[in-house]
Amino acid sequence: MSNHSFGFISSLQHNFRLILRMIMREIIGRYRGSFLGLLWSFVTPVLMLAIYTFVFSFVFKARWGQEHADQYEFALILFTGLIVYNLFSECIAHAPGLILSNVNYVKKVIFPLEILPWVSLGSALFHAMTSFFVLLVFLFLKGHHFSYTALWIPVIVLPFLLLIMGLSWFLAATGVFVRDIGQVITMALTVLLFMSPIFYPLTALPEPIRPYLFLNPITLIVEQVRAVLIWGVQPNWINMGYYSLVSIMTAWMGWTWFNKTRKGFADVL
Repeated sequence: MSNHSFGFISSLQHNFRLILRMIMREIIGRYRGSFLGLLWSFVTPVLMLAIYTFVFSFVFKARWGQEHADQYEFALILFTGLIVYNLFSECIAHAPGLILSNVNYVKKVIFPLEILPWVSLGSALFHAMTSFFVLLVFLFLKGHHFSYTALWIPVIVLPFLLLIMGLSWFLAATGVFVRDIGQVITMALTVLLFMSPIFYPLTALPEPIRPYLFLNPITLIVEQVRAVLIWGVQPNWINMGYYSLVSIMTAWMGWTWFNKTRKGFADVL
């Protein structure tokens, strides 16, 4: 692997200010013209968590396994998983159309097209962080005892972000040449949602099937974030080590594919 192969690190450093400006423009543009503006980024997760709490805790009276019988815990555990999934799905769903929706940048030779997935990730990460803040407030109001293990969340999420970036570069480049990939990704994201322990615990499945769920890139991160935040246990460092290696390789392959195909973008578009 040459230094150029991991050029996404130097590209991020070199274009950091431009990326931040484009992220802010993306976030503000989403709420431009609305009455509440940026407040919607807080109102939406509060409303959704309130709905989950009412439906699952009071209507269905759902419990997260026998060992977790708290009335409100199911909704909070569910919401934690959905924060991780929404971060992933927002980036991956938009990735195939990133270049197609920014044709004007393709024609600008000096514009670094590789930063578009960073902008998409930054916008999604902003909304994930606001949802996470809402989750922390609800946990605090519920009287949840926060363990020091919650400090491991950035370490757990970092390889997840690398994986997202690798997939985003690959899909953004491939989407220029294969327009149907957007529809395929939409269906795949639905499958990943229900084939991850978001609406149900892993223990609800037969034991021989459980390892296969870890082929889903969301499963381990959902499990580890819940472990350190809600249940106060240490991350599974062995599994996180394997996940990090896969994430680094995915980021490298996605970056390499993007750079090998970008010369053909202008011709196709």
